[in-house]
Amino acid sequence: MKQSRTNRRLSRIATAAALTVTAFSAHAAEHVTLRSGFAIDCIRRAPQGDKVRLFFTSGNAAQSANNYMDVAASAILSIEQIPDPISPPDAPSARSSIVQAPADIPGILTHAGSEHNIDAELLTSVVHAESGGHTRAVSRTGARGLMQLMPSTAASVGVKDAFAPDQNIEGGSTYLDALLSRYHDNIAFALAAYNAGPAAVDRFHGVPPFRETRAYVSRVIREFNRRKSLLARNKTLLAQNTTLAANQPPQR
Repeated sequence: MKQSRTNRRLSRIATAAALTVTAFSAHAAEHVTLRSGFAIDCIRRAPQGDKVRLFFTSGNAAQSANNYMDVAASAILSIEQIPDPISPPDAPSARSSIVQAPADIPGILTHAGSEHNIDAELLTSVVHAESGGHTRAVSRTGARGLMQLMPSTAASVGVKDAFAPDQNIEGGSTYLDALLSRYHDNIAFALAAYNAGPAAVDRFHGVPPFRETRAYVSRVIREFNRRKSLLARNKTLLAQNTTLAANQPPQR
């Protein structure tokens, strides 16, 4: 029964990731600045009489009143296109005391994924986006380690040393597991909450219109899909090579 639930969860996450990256990439995001000085990011916009409707999500979900905001057309000062996010460098200058991650990180990620019913490639993609794989990464806000745990989050999931790879990954996986459960395996919502906090996701009833958060969600999902595609391609090549080897005539 556990294996069946696990397979269903991983299947839902993989499917959602494939669809979500399209929603974030196929529709160029826009940064809307109002005359009041307030700014907001949206996926798309549409005129509504003397107002403009700013959509925070694409597709059918955008029809919900919780996923758009109407503003007066006269209140808009400027609209800018948001370029696709660029993956961070391996050793960002904003992080200090960076030491290259040890070679057993893949094994720790695989174990954590198995324990929490989360695809190890998703965890790897989070690590890639959060720290670039550096165990002693520290952000400007104080987040630490591979999965960039804030001290309060680390304490809440029982992590004593956020720089210890096994503790950090276990803590980050526990937190992400809770977020996936909270948002019914909606990978975009869970990742947004991991980045901006559940309060922000609950407030906007979805991925909040913060440029950093939307770029983060897009970056993680794009990396996750890339890794899954690479694994699938390698699996196909291995199967083809195995078949060819089996059909080779015996050497005399």
